Amino acid sequence: MNLTKEPRRESPWLLLVFSLARKSASLRVTIWRKLQRNGSLPLGNSGYLIPNSADNRERFEWLATTIRSQQGEASIVEVQSIDNCSRPQLIRRFTDARTRDYQELLKALRGVSRSKNSMAMTTRLRQRFQEITAIDFFGSPVRKQVERALDELQSPQAKRDFRDIDKVSPAAYRNRVWVTRARPGVDRVTSAWLIRRFIDPKAKFAFAVEDQKPPEAVPFDMYEGGFGHRGEDCTFETLLKAFHIRDKKAAAMAQIVHDADLLDEKFGRKEGFGIDGVMKGWARQGFSDQELLDRGVQLAEGIYQSLFNRPQLRIKERL
Repeated sequence: MNLTKEPRRESPWLLLVFSLARKSASLRVTIWRKLQRNGSLPLGNSGYLIPNSADNRERFEWLATTIRSQQGEASIVEVQSIDNCSRPQLIRRFTDARTRDYQELLKALRGVSRSKNSMAMTTRLRQRFQEITAIDFFGSPVRKQVERALDELQSPQAKRDFRDIDKVSPAAYRNRVWVTRARPGVDRVTSAWLIRRFIDPKAKFAFAVEDQKPPEAVPFDMYEGGFGHRGEDCTFETLLKAFHIRDKKAAAMAQIVHDADLLDEKFGRKEGFGIDGVMKGWARQGFSDQELLDRGVQLAEGIYQSLFNRPQLRIKERL
């Protein structure tokens, strides 16, 4: 007979269940604010949920102590699973909450360059960014966008790039090799489409990491140098402005790509999410970087051709 005990399986979640005295309005607000700062997720009327970790347990323990010291009741419960909400659904709720925080931060960042106290504002926004990342338990996709925007505001090179963006000579960017990061997504494949259609019809594309870019290649959507995100613009928008592309459909494409890439709902365009979903599906199928780019370019051309084209209704005359 094997009497060896199996190791205890740690529950993935902690639930704080509490009740306060009726006359504890100020305490209720204080507790609510702390739960917000801790990144806790309200779970109906049951309490507040948070991923189980040493730091999060300590946060809940302090809150429980505060509640009990004011004649309230508090319990911290380890939760293995919730019958009406799966783990992926819970993770999505946590991620969505942080995405909203990041989106608010992005909106605030747009006004920094127009402010007289831009340095002080940037410092405060970076502090806010650090607060959000501390409770971004599952990695919101918007996090990198905010981090990049903050870095650009504090980078002298970024300021030079903004000034030089109107000095681009289109002739200097023909018959070139354009380089970007591996596993291209919606912004990069549509930018490649824009390059080949309006800037460099004979463009060739390569993929590399930051410190291994081909010396004569033109970087796009890389983290350092070349044509990339500028302020609130995605790479597609940067290219559109730098090369003064005056095409109505391309301008509409820029809105579509912006919303799908930055997730800030600036233009209220949803078409790009379809492109993004298809690209992710192809990536999971193991297609090479070049094949992902080629397929994405074809997909972008299809979206472009579909814009502003109203179907003509043909009415067959009766004889």
